[in-house]
Amino acid sequence: MKKFDKDRLILGIAAPVLAVVGALIVTALVLLATGKEPFHAFNVMVDYGSKSDSQVYILNKATTYYLAGLAVAVGFRMNLFNIGVDGQYRLAAFFAAAVGGALSIPGVIQIPVIILTAMAVGAVWAAIAGVLKVTRGVSEVISTIMLNSIAGIVIGYFLQDGRLGVLDKNANMVSTKPIPAGSHLFNFSTASGPVVGFIVFAVLAGVLYWFGLSRTRFGFDLRAVGRSESAAAASGVNVKRMVITSMLISGAMAGLVGLPTLLNQSYDYGTDFPTGIGFTGIAVALLGRNNPVGIGIGALLWAFLERASNGLEFEGYDKEIVGVIQGVIVLAVVIAYELVRRYGLTRQQRQVGAELAAAGSDDKQEVTA
Repeated sequence: MKKFDKDRLILGIAAPVLAVVGALIVTALVLLATGKEPFHAFNVMVDYGSKSDSQVYILNKATTYYLAGLAVAVGFRMNLFNIGVDGQYRLAAFFAAAVGGALSIPGVIQIPVIILTAMAVGAVWAAIAGVLKVTRGVSEVISTIMLNSIAGIVIGYFLQDGRLGVLDKNANMVSTKPIPAGSHLFNFSTASGPVVGFIVFAVLAGVLYWFGLSRTRFGFDLRAVGRSESAAAASGVNVKRMVITSMLISGAMAGLVGLPTLLNQSYDYGTDFPTGIGFTGIAVALLGRNNPVGIGIGALLWAFLERASNGLEFEGYDKEIVGVIQGVIVLAVVIAYELVRRYGLTRQQRQVGAELAAAGSDDKQEVTA
């Protein structure tokens, strides 16, 4: 048993190391092909990304990326591809902002109301794809992509002056009514700027994700369905109910993605509200292999690379090189983990074969004796 655990640990470490080394090599080759010096670029990225103000930026960005990664990972663990996190979190943030701006109650009550509204909207929007899948066999990939577009249309319809939007004539921008100052979420003050207080909720979400999927019957059923629907159904699991439930949870988690911006920074939903975070969550979940700690590391890495791109611009490098690095890292992680998985499976099969051969040899000797 100890030997098995040791081999498993080695294989687990080998995959990310192989991915990082492969990504660095490919990125260096790309930089050399463009006539740039790769080692200087890496040094610039590390120096700029390690500054105190950069660390605050990275933590704030990683908070939203982490929540997006968790939302995607819930579906991944059940072999569901929730591509609609982007639409779910934007629609959730919009209606949560509208509710927050319309209410004037104590913050201790209003903040939970805003959070619950966002989770409810995200869950309902994601559940549409789940219902379509179990009742009509519609692929969740197609339905969630379409729902992303529909979410943008719904927001565009309501985010108009005279509906749920308010026109700022000075800035010529439309946004929801601002959330009262008493309902702004706390921040952690640092010498280099505030760290969003929603980071606490992100950590709690990670703990709940780990506990729910690793320490409960529901988590076991969810993972069982992800591995084999027929086997799970044979053991008494209601597969259709699990599909809808997992989409509800994924959508509720997606509803939290826009709240660090809403409750800690913008305090309203306008046309400049951040978009595209849901798709970043897919990459972060892949980097973290659906593990809450791994997703956290992936979110920090993604935020670091985005911040480091500013440093590269100052040194005359193309900012787009960071996009190349991010894509290469995701690709390298997928390839590295697949190679390590296949190697581990082959190694395990050889060990089982050797044990069976040894057992057969012992039985033959006993019969001869």
